[in-house]
Amino acid sequence: MKKIIALTLALTMSAVLFAGCKTKEQVAINSAEDLNGLKIGTQGGTTGETWVLENCPDKTTPPYKSGMEAALDLKNGKIDAVVLDELPAKAIVEKNPELKILDIQFAKEEYAIAVKKGNQELIDSINATIKKMKDDGSYKALSNSFMPADGKIVIPEEILTNGSKIMKMGTNAEFPPFEYVDGKNIVGFDITMSQHIAANYGGKLEVVNMAFDSLIASLQAGTVDFVAAGMSVNEERLKNVDFSESYYESEQVIIVRK
Repeated sequence: MKKIIALTLALTMSAVLFAGCKTKEQVAINSAEDLNGLKIGTQGGTTGETWVLENCPDKTTPPYKSGMEAALDLKNGKIDAVVLDELPAKAIVEKNPELKILDIQFAKEEYAIAVKKGNQELIDSINATIKKMKDDGSYKALSNSFMPADGKIVIPEEILTNGSKIMKMGTNAEFPPFEYVDGKNIVGFDITMSQHIAANYGGKLEVVNMAFDSLIASLQAGTVDFVAAGMSVNEERLKNVDFSESYYESEQVIIVRK
């Protein structure tokens, strides 16, 4: 009888302990607040990482080099969710049908071009280019190329210029449709827009690909002339660089396993 009672107690305790544990199938995320205490993947240096660090104090997952790396760990069950910008997140989910984006959007942000502090001449030229593109329809055409309603991206032809000055643009080619690798080329919305910027400044564009969290340091060191990388304006970045006018508004989203 004692053995039966002991076995019954052991089974009861096991059931209680199991009920108190969350398996990866049992994790429920219905709002951004539900992320706290979970393993969350973010790309280093991005708005998503900043938001998670500020709003999820229990986060212990190190940042990833790219959203895709985080998504692969999500698929494999190593983390519970990924926080990323809306359009790159959509590109990831399209290639990974095991994942989905929750109908939760938060942390709105505006993308802008970053330049070295005090370079007002370049800022003025970039702002003039953005305005010109919006006025003459080339901005809308660019949006339709990389963000088409039917999902079929058409990469525009490269904008050639006779300018002798090389304009180095820093980016992180892990952020479709704004910048990504297609075959041997780095393409994207920001790349074509930067070709316009270089041409209007009398120069020729050279794309310098690097880690996202190295971009501002490279700009300060003079390694690149400007940065276009789906980079949003925030108070911390404004201490180190100047920004052009905004050219795109985005939001953060949450990717989870289906």
